[in-house]
Amino acid sequence: MKAARVVRAVAALAAIAITSLAHAAAPLPKLKVDKSQTTVSGLSSGGFMANQLGYAYASTFKGVGVFAGGPYMCAGHSNYTACMYNATISASMLGTMQADLNNWSGSLNDPLANVANQKVYLFVGTSDFTVGPNPMNAANTQYANNGVPAANRSYVQRSGTAHVFPTDFDASGNNACSSSVSPYISNCGYDGAKAALTQFYGTLNPRNNAPAAANYIEFDQAAFTNGNPGMAASGWLYVPANCAAGTTCRLHVALHGCKQNHETIGDKFIKNTGYTRWADTNNLIVLFPQARVDNVSRPTTASGSVPNPNGCWDWIGWYGNNFAQKAGTQMAAIKAMVDQVSSGSGGGGSLPAPTGVGTSNPSDTTMTIAWNAVSGAASYRVFRGGSQVNGSPVTATSHVDTGLAPATTYSWTVAAVDANGAQGAMSNAASGTTTGSAPVCYTASNYAHTTAGRAHQSGGYALANGSNQNMGFWNVFVITTLKQTGPNYYVLGTCP
Repeated sequence: MKAARVVRAVAALAAIAITSLAHAAAPLPKLKVDKSQTTVSGLSSGGFMANQLGYAYASTFKGVGVFAGGPYMCAGHSNYTACMYNATISASMLGTMQADLNNWSGSLNDPLANVANQKVYLFVGTSDFTVGPNPMNAANTQYANNGVPAANRSYVQRSGTAHVFPTDFDASGNNACSSSVSPYISNCGYDGAKAALTQFYGTLNPRNNAPAAANYIEFDQAAFTNGNPGMAASGWLYVPANCAAGTTCRLHVALHGCKQNHETIGDKFIKNTGYTRWADTNNLIVLFPQARVDNVSRPTTASGSVPNPNGCWDWIGWYGNNFAQKAGTQMAAIKAMVDQVSSGSGGGGSLPAPTGVGTSNPSDTTMTIAWNAVSGAASYRVFRGGSQVNGSPVTATSHVDTGLAPATTYSWTVAAVDANGAQGAMSNAASGTTTGSAPVCYTASNYAHTTAGRAHQSGGYALANGSNQNMGFWNVFVITTLKQTGPNYYVLGTCP
């Protein structure tokens, strides 16, 4: 009997070990990245952290986006409550923060002069009472004081928007744009991810509203955190197929806010903010570092001893008084992840780019892409807006792409693949427009949709005409985008 119990115990331990291995996160990959175009953005505590990273590592980050955050080192000199709740931040307070920036320039931080060359995007809702416009006004002033010209600063204050990340599409679990509740992501009829990325990179290719699940990578974040109790064991990375295959891509770091880490809300911040939709078609890798809940009360720089029960990024000094400097534990961890992702050589093959790429035979939903043969090619990969569209190898010199939207312009590129599976250089892009009529989208309150005849109400909820999809509460506060796909037939969604 004793021997049997030992066998069962060993078997149980083996099962646990196998399960652990099955769920082990992958190492963070090394990819081919244009290091001159690395940017960062974040919401709330992630906004404060993005601001810190932009100042401390000003030689690395060429663009900084702050959604409902505040100025650098605000909580380094004042209780964190003086940097939130729409508190007024005085010129004297900004002067004290500026002294830190000046004193640390070129030593504890990168040279401050680099900040003047950054592209800066700032966003806050006028109904945001968690952080609010006043701290964001101070952040805007601080950037101006450090040489960022008005032409390189985009500052958006959006009416009726609470403490949320704004999108222009509906997603599971979202709440009204005017409500500051989990997951703090809302359809506000405004694409925040697009606005920030456009500020950094200029005009973007149309987004892909269905990024491939295989492009999301859970990676071992613990390898970079030096045991920091405020950071999770795993982080997430989104890698478009062409970036994984060796194309030189850009890197953006997207930082969640408090109560938005993966352990708390799952993949909502990663998938429902819109970053990956734009990344997929614009040669953009997105790094999603993850904070975690830390209920241990810890001394902070100016806020006394407090825990971190909401899984916020460190902008008040939970993990050391150097929290906003390059040596800050979380700061250095994120920078190390950026360095790792950016350290690849691409791994592409030696085959040249296909020539003569063109489009023909358009229909409402299909397009033929053709190209000249490449000597030594075993097959070809076809990409639409940066995402591979051929599921099986293409051995001919043409491919029919399907599932397209009517009256929509797309862009395709092609790469040759050798017998060893190595992808060669990417071709020049060829564009084409499908036939038919483009769908029409309407963004309005659920009440307005019903009065306009696009929806009807039942039991206090608005339902889309035709599809009968539930749009949420029937009132003037819930904003929804409906796409018309036929006579009096509407679905939840957005137009390309």
